[in-house]
Amino acid sequence: MGKKLGYALGIIALLTVIAANYLIFIWVPAEKVMGIVQKIFYFHVAAAWVGFLAFFIVFFSSIRYLLSFNDKWDWLSAASAEIGFVFMTIVLLTGSIWGRAFWGHWWTWDPRLTTSLILWFIYAAYLLLRSGITQQERKARYSAVLGIIGFIDVPIVWFSVRWWRTVHPNLMVEGGKMAISTKMTITLSLSVIAFTLLYAFLLPRVVKLYQLDNRIQKTKDIIRNL
Repeated sequence: MGKKLGYALGIIALLTVIAANYLIFIWVPAEKVMGIVQKIFYFHVAAAWVGFLAFFIVFFSSIRYLLSFNDKWDWLSAASAEIGFVFMTIVLLTGSIWGRAFWGHWWTWDPRLTTSLILWFIYAAYLLLRSGITQQERKARYSAVLGIIGFIDVPIVWFSVRWWRTVHPNLMVEGGKMAISTKMTITLSLSVIAFTLLYAFLLPRVVKLYQLDNRIQKTKDIIRNL
């Protein structure tokens, strides 16, 4: 991604985030039953979407790495996993805040929550694995395998509200429509777009950091072997 395109994307992402926050806190009314705490929903769902997207990129680029053993796919996997882990952390934190306000407690071992926590631990293990192995090829290979296997939990999280009894709200009704008002749908859509643009802005920059780190490690190896 060129510098000018990157800066343009950053500005668009920033403006979209500002617009989304305006809709969330000013334009869209609070939900009648839950009140103001319901507004967490717009951050929670948008963060979950980006987390799933990031982990899909990890899954895809991990397969590409195992087919080509090209380091660029490993860097993309690592960068996307790192960003996705942050967004998944936001999902768990916002969900806990909402649960405390609405259910009266921070956590319940509901299928959706439990599978989401498992997903968080999978990618925490992915990042720990990368930090614990110094040999680049072995680290990339092991990480790719875990990145592919770990993605299996994403559809499980998504379909958990349909497969099991759950107290987690289900926004989808018959026909694939969302059980929220038009204003809420517009606000949620813009929030998802804003978070997605933010992910797209961050991803190449984190990839660049992995590239630079790889160059530093190679330079250290050369100096060490002199």
